[in-house]
Formats: sequence, structure tokens, C-alpha cells
Amino acid sequence: MQFLKALFWFLILGLIAAFAVTNWHPVEIQLWSSLVADVNLPFLLLIVFLIGFLPMVVIYHTTRWRSRQRIAMLERTVEELRNLQAAASAAPAMPIQADPAPVETPAAPPLVTP
Repeated sequence: MQFLKALFWFLILGLIAAFAVTNWHPVEIQLWSSLVADVNLPFLLLIVFLIGFLPMVVIYHTTRWRSRQRIAMLERTVEELRNLQAAASAAPAMPIQADPAPVETPAAPPLVTP
């Protein structure tokens, strides 16, 4: 399986290198007023790719970091609750008091129908 992954990445890198070699043409970019920049096409495509890729990588890593922090906080909370439960079960039990005498409710008067 590792061989197939390596072969895949070598093929991708080969395609990128072939594209760069065959399209090594200068491209004129009008920046502002009369300022013109001559940039090779593969370099321009790399810059455009990085402009779209880097924000997504930053978002991915921040989301992953926040998720790890939240999981760690939840694990600490669960551990604290387990410790509290263990301490409560190890504490001496309170003596159970006898129920007070039941209170008798007065009986309802009989219904008289005329």
C-alpha cells in the first residue's frame, strides 16, 4: 500500500513538472496605472494555489486545535466527576431516620341523596 501511495505522488509531481516545463512562458500582469509585472505561468499558478490553499489549512488546524482543547476539558470534567463520586461512596453513610407516624386523613362524610 505504501508503494502505491508513493507511486501516486510521484505521478502527480511528474505531471506538475511536465506542466511547468511546457508552459514556461512569461505572463504580463497589469498591476496599477502603468506598472506591469512579467511572471512565469507556473509561478503565477503556484501563487494562486497558495492563496486559496493556505487559509483552508489555517482553518483546519485551528478547528482541530479547538476540538482537542474541548475534548481535553471534557475528559478533565469526567475525571473530576468520577473522583467526586468515588469520594461520596467512600464517605460514611448518614443514619436513616425512622419514618414519622403516618397522619390519618379524616374520612369524607357520607353522601346523602334526597
